[in-house]
Amino acid sequence: MNLTLSDKADLHGERGKARQMAMRILVRMLPIFGGRKFLDITAAHIDSSLFQGDATLEYAERLSNWGARVVVPTTLNVGGVDEHGWERWSVPADWAEKSIRQMAAYKSMGCKPTWTCAPYQESKRPVLGQQVAWGESSAVVFINSVLGARTARYPDLMDVCVAITGRAPAAGLHLEENRRGQLLYNLKNVPVGLQEDDSFYGVLGHLIGADAGIQVPVIEGLEVHPGEDNLKALGAAMASSGATALYHVIGVTPEAPTMNAAFGGMLPVRKVDVTMDKLRAARRELTTAEGGSLDIVALGSPHFSMGEFAALSSLVEGKRKCDRVQFLVTASRIVRALTDKAGYLEPITQFGGTVTVDTCILTSPMLSDSINTLMTNSAKYAYYAPGLLGTHVVYGSLEDCVRSAISGRIETDATLWDA
Repeated sequence: MNLTLSDKADLHGERGKARQMAMRILVRMLPIFGGRKFLDITAAHIDSSLFQGDATLEYAERLSNWGARVVVPTTLNVGGVDEHGWERWSVPADWAEKSIRQMAAYKSMGCKPTWTCAPYQESKRPVLGQQVAWGESSAVVFINSVLGARTARYPDLMDVCVAITGRAPAAGLHLEENRRGQLLYNLKNVPVGLQEDDSFYGVLGHLIGADAGIQVPVIEGLEVHPGEDNLKALGAAMASSGATALYHVIGVTPEAPTMNAAFGGMLPVRKVDVTMDKLRAARRELTTAEGGSLDIVALGSPHFSMGEFAALSSLVEGKRKCDRVQFLVTASRIVRALTDKAGYLEPITQFGGTVTVDTCILTSPMLSDSINTLMTNSAKYAYYAPGLLGTHVVYGSLEDCVRSAISGRIETDATLWDA
């Protein structure tokens, strides 16, 4: 293990107990990450801000009480509650109190209280080649793939150690040689009309993630140029059904201008044809509900962007949802404020929708036991909701979700998928 004098100073407690604790954890984790030394990082995103029980609260408050301070610009992932609106939901008071304490502990360390799984929508974004340390699977895959910055998939409790010391294992996706593509996914006879539909990217990501696991997939054959929200949905789905932390789309993502560049001059380990039959099967996996009853439409995993709010606002303008169906959108505080300023929020509110900030339904006990069937345009929600929330789920496009919320029953248009 090759530690610098500065690393050793932290390890020996010369800069306080908090940095000593952080470095001791990093040293224990270094061989697990496959490294022998550390490298400097310039930014971090912390998933540990989410309350998951007394142990995570004790961990955060111990660091805070020891005077821990992050040494690089650091954003915070979702918290356990919407700090200013948790009472509107089925959140136990003791859960809320402890969640808020944990959120406060991380703020005391100098972290920016962004409370979002999509900090790239509002903060200074990492750039191509920048070494950072991010937690939260969908955020990791986005900045590695779409922005070309470099981070491993940092687990909760370790991510803040990296931010406190400014040091990360020199291993994994931090290193050029590990960022080459390994698997090639070639779209075969997928209609352009389907590629232009927002629901396509979650399904494609679900299919690839389940097949690729931890390997780096490369996608070729897209005939449209996907937008940032499409790429966000694609990566989030891969990171849910699999453990993808980096993907390349030839001619689209920054490290894949060509096939040769995507694979670093190497040949794919394996090639997979992505056919309509495979896509239809993947789409079916994202729906578990039977029948037409609907309790809630949930959007915003990862958190909704300004572009998504604009699209939703246009779809619901002058309309009203069914009274017995809840309609929830989760977003960051800043994006919600910008959405309101741009005039997109009012039509959603008039439609009967609710926009909640700071948190996520998958990580906070927000929903009541009466919620049995959930509909979403998020493949991440669709993948996790049955296990984490105990609900049946329906996956569809944003337009499907709005149409269903209005009628009060599940309505999905499969025309593009049946082509």
